[in-house]
Amino acid sequence: MARTLKRGAAFVALGRALTAGARGGPSLGARIGALPRMIAATARGRYDGGLRLAMMTAATAYIVSPVDAVPELFLTVFGLIDDAVMVTWLAGAVLAETERFLEWEARTSTVVPGHVVP
Repeated sequence: MARTLKRGAAFVALGRALTAGARGGPSLGARIGALPRMIAATARGRYDGGLRLAMMTAATAYIVSPVDAVPELFLTVFGLIDDAVMVTWLAGAVLAETERFLEWEARTSTVVPGHVVP
């Protein structure tokens, strides 16, 4: 379960999520609703999404930051392209990670914590 979230996987997840309603995948509302539970499970150490959450947080900070790697003021369209790619990657990453979390949550909800008494 220690897969890293690659750029291509994020874009594929974005495409799948946009068409998920037709295929019966998790709805966008279910994925967004899973975000707080995913963050809490990661903070408690139950879910292994720490690095992926850190990458998504860094991408969010880059998007909302007034400091930009490719400034729009001087490079107009080219300056907007890096932001558009980052927003698209972030959307795909969030969708892919929430889908992965929902699958993990479904698997772990069937296991009753505790131990067997002989």
